[in-house]
Amino acid sequence: MVTDDADGFKGVADSMGMEHQVCKAHVERNTDALIESLTPLVREDQDGSLQEIGVPPEQGVADLRRLGELVRSRQPCEEEELEQMHLRYKEACPPKKKGEKASVAYRLRLLFLDRWELWKRLTRYRTWRGPNGEELDGTNNPSERAIGNWIKERYRPMRGYKVAQNAVNVSRLLAWCGNHLDRGGADLAVVLA
Repeated sequence: MVTDDADGFKGVADSMGMEHQVCKAHVERNTDALIESLTPLVREDQDGSLQEIGVPPEQGVADLRRLGELVRSRQPCEEEELEQMHLRYKEACPPKKKGEKASVAYRLRLLFLDRWELWKRLTRYRTWRGPNGEELDGTNNPSERAIGNWIKERYRPMRGYKVAQNAVNVSRLLAWCGNHLDRGGADLAVVLA
């Protein structure tokens, strides 16, 4: 199963005993955004949380930079390096009160833990082979294309339907066409007539 990085998909895959690949493009984008937002906070260590656990800000910045590289190289053998990064921040304490903002060090602890736990799902495409030698490309692009071609009506509502029922009718027609045309069970000219 290949999906985006939503936790719900992980639970479903695990409960069904399925091998699961998370989309490398989704994880890359999410990781890049987190690195970009955290780097200035880590560099300054304004809350002193890195100093509390004995990690110099320079090490934190280097770890974030390295995480960006690892998420791009995605080699199964790099899992241990991620574990070591996580362990460097494991002493960071969670917020003491509900609603309290997490410290910079604790945010790094969670980020490195998440990517370490995700690693097997992120690198599965490197080793997975189907019964007939099939391979994965590591993205959920085929799923996204299928959704875009047959179901998603993302942009039409922006241009506007004059009657709400027309949005429902068009989505049903597209889904019907997708289900029947892919199987050679309908002639589009007949459907449109």
